[in-house]
Amino acid sequence: MTVDLGPDLDTDLTSVVAEQRDPLLFATVSGAHLYGFPSRDSDVDMRGVHLLPVTDLVGLREPEETRSRMWFRDGVEMDLVTHDLRKFVRLMLRNNGYVLEQLLSPLVVHTTDTHAELVALAPDVLTSNHAHHYRGFANTQWRLFEKNGELKPLLYTFRVLLTGIHLMRSGVVVAHLPTLIGEVDAPAYLPDLVAAKAEAEHGGADVGHARVAADVERLHAVLDEAQAASVLPGSHTAYDALHDLVVRVRLQGLNGLQG
Repeated sequence: MTVDLGPDLDTDLTSVVAEQRDPLLFATVSGAHLYGFPSRDSDVDMRGVHLLPVTDLVGLREPEETRSRMWFRDGVEMDLVTHDLRKFVRLMLRNNGYVLEQLLSPLVVHTTDTHAELVALAPDVLTSNHAHHYRGFANTQWRLFEKNGELKPLLYTFRVLLTGIHLMRSGVVVAHLPTLIGEVDAPAYLPDLVAAKAEAEHGGADVGHARVAADVERLHAVLDEAQAASVLPGSHTAYDALHDLVVRVRLQGLNGLQG
């Protein structure tokens, strides 16, 4: 299976799935490629879900609910992080926009019927409280930008604020910054920053601090307003359906079936 990550990086990732010792229910590309501002030397961040066997969950040893590995293929740094299905679903239920972006990423490396079921249930997980996730993520990235002055955390700051605003207004998760620029009231200089990031992964931000600080403060206020006016519910309604899915898929695994 080939995932098109742009003209400079078209990487065959089929073997990555085959190398996993437990079934992968899905794997997608996240990070800068998903966000629409990869640079020439950006690594490939893959995220997904694996399915632990029942014996790993009922014995005395702590289950390996999260797995991470990093390697190089054809000179490209590859990173794969997966959670066991139960842990991933619990994260979905905690107003975690990050895992929803991974689940809904259009850059799909591997998929199964279980992946499709999780995607179908994603709208029932969305709440107005997801604004807190994006607000906090933006604050973290802004502090990093103020510390190192690099373009990357500044773009992350704008990306998560715009994602949060768009989600509150539309009920749809969009993580792709160039798309968001066209749909949300974004600073006019953002396309130039995206273009600059394509040339240097850790380059500096060629824009005045006072100007971007004012825009970040404005977007925080817009996010607050969008949350207050959002038609998204205050709590999710997906708990029972997700519980049933986890049980069913785990039992299928016990019987030697896959997602």
